[in-house]
Amino acid sequence: MSRIAVFVDAGYLFAQGSTALTGSKKKRTDIGLDKEVLLAELLELAEEKSNRASLLRIYWYDGALGYGGPTPEQEGIASSANVKLRLGFINKQGQQKGVDSLIVTDLINLARNGAISDALLMSGDEDVRIGVEIAQGFGVRIHLLGIVPSRGSQSKQLLFEADTTAEWSKEIVSKFLTVTPGFQPDRDDVGESQDQPTGDTESDVLSALADMVDRFVDELHDDQVVKLGEHWTRTREVPPEYDRKLLATGGTLIGRNLNDEEKRFYRQLFRDKTGSPRRDSFS
Repeated sequence: MSRIAVFVDAGYLFAQGSTALTGSKKKRTDIGLDKEVLLAELLELAEEKSNRASLLRIYWYDGALGYGGPTPEQEGIASSANVKLRLGFINKQGQQKGVDSLIVTDLINLARNGAISDALLMSGDEDVRIGVEIAQGFGVRIHLLGIVPSRGSQSKQLLFEADTTAEWSKEIVSKFLTVTPGFQPDRDDVGESQDQPTGDTESDVLSALADMVDRFVDELHDDQVVKLGEHWTRTREVPPEYDRKLLATGGTLIGRNLNDEEKRFYRQLFRDKTGSPRRDSFS
């Protein structure tokens, strides 16, 4: 029976997708993803390339942050039907590591076990080529998917090895990716905070932090707010990618490092503003 699996390198998707939309790579926190539209586009292309083979599953490869757990976005992907989340890690330089080896291992194992006849692969890295070659040796046809300009974002040898290639245009990418500028504190507020003496009242500081959180939440994508709402059902910990940005912005805003009480304040306010059930104690 003909069956296809889809392999998505999320690092490539976000980096090249944001480049296609804006001309340069953007931070993940500045990119919004409509996962339902993306998965539908992947399934449509998989059917087309494999002559309507049945789907085994979609494998989603991404990097885990230093604390080791999935982000709200990754949790949303993992909860989708027929999708398996596979995590490498992100090093101190912000580079994704371990993903290529996961792709190669899964591709070879599925091919060796006769689980698939076709594979749709979204990646650009030369390191996955060996997996492609071995899978082809077991009779699997490899359909390589890139994002415009794929010849500038994918290994030439990987393109040569693939049985077929496809390229998503800016118009297709814009269906499921959106890019907005990263949050920045108001310049006037920053200037004022740097001129103020260190003896500002705590109420003034908390008021400034509250304004910062309001603006931060207002600039989140709708899908980010939805994913945060789902995240709060599992834990009250503010995801590190948001916590770091809020912590840095708050420190810039008031001209010094935040103390423990101020951190608890902005974290609780962030939870409140993004749909977390309120509890009696801060953390």
